[in-house]
Amino acid sequence: MNKPMIALAGAGLLLTLTACGTEPATGPGGQPSDLPTTAGQTGQSGKTASLVGNTYLSTAVTENGKPRPLAPRTRVRLQFTEDGRLIADAGCNSMQSKVSTTDGRITLEGELSSTAMGCPGPQQGQDSWLGNILSAKPTWKLDGSTLVITAGSTTISLADRKIAEPAPALDGTRWTLSTVVTGETASHGAGFDKVWLTVNGERVTGSTGCNSFQGTVARGTGTLTFGDLATTRRACPGDAGKTESTLLNSLKGQVSYKIDSKTLQLRSANGGLDLTAP
Repeated sequence: MNKPMIALAGAGLLLTLTACGTEPATGPGGQPSDLPTTAGQTGQSGKTASLVGNTYLSTAVTENGKPRPLAPRTRVRLQFTEDGRLIADAGCNSMQSKVSTTDGRITLEGELSSTAMGCPGPQQGQDSWLGNILSAKPTWKLDGSTLVITAGSTTISLADRKIAEPAPALDGTRWTLSTVVTGETASHGAGFDKVWLTVNGERVTGSTGCNSFQGTVARGTGTLTFGDLATTRRACPGDAGKTESTLLNSLKGQVSYKIDSKTLQLRSANGGLDLTAP
């Protein structure tokens, strides 16, 4: 039972799609299966195939035997979590649902929920396209580090993230702002691509998109502590000024950090930032 996915603009909204449920994946003796998949397995009954704990990034998409280009700088991302969820995105909104992978199919259980950020330009519609594929109970096959899922005439080839996109080093990388997180709301903004920072040892430099800044940063286990940041004094009207204020407030004092693939996640009581590597 498939329903089309509807994308709505506006931060903080949640969309749901109802999908047909199946029994959760099981291994020998009826226990939940969390064993690693061996090459060529397809998750069928009696096998120990499992995608749990892995993240895959698209390397190619075809429709009707022809390449289907995605929006620039986007990839399909599928994450199979330890607690039995599928988290997916196609470059903008994040979707998730409880999932079963038995009988060689990816079957959503219950509801597919999605954030509802407005997606710029060519990214519009890509979320709905991916949501429809996942709701169609696509088949899957894992051969080594390559995952292939197929729904109708659409085939998506994906590679294990650790191979397809090794995490860059914190130091020396130019991290560009992609998302501002406030509470449970995530937002993109015009001009974010001009906002960046680079950490080198105990120094941080960057741009607010309007002014340059520099300062000191100390490291802990999973934390960065920013000292006072010195900025140039150019006036920043409108959205540029709001973005600058948000950035500088987010880089005050101690923040937690995590590098997830090519994304640097910074979180503190003042909010959060997601920044991406080239």
